[in-house]
Amino acid sequence: MLQPHVLKIDHVRVPAKRVRTLQPEKVEALAEVMLENGQKIPIQCRKDPKEAEPRYILVEGLHRLEALRALGEDTVTAYLVQARLK
Repeated sequence: MLQPHVLKIDHVRVPAKRVRTLQPEKVEALAEVMLENGQKIPIQCRKDPKEAEPRYILVEGLHRLEALRALGEDTVTAYLVQARLK
């Protein structure tokens, strides 16, 4: 079972391919909901093997991550998942 972890938002890297799918109106709507209720669903990240310090790559939850960033939050709750094998 996945355990939630609290990560610094600045330690989560969003792949360029994912950034292109960002919808600002969705971020704004989520930010309003999160302002009232907080983050209910953790994002999903995997560890970045290229970094010596703990850094993470976003797998799922771009709009939730950006909504928290827009609200000025420093941390995000995330599930750590394994990289998908192709």
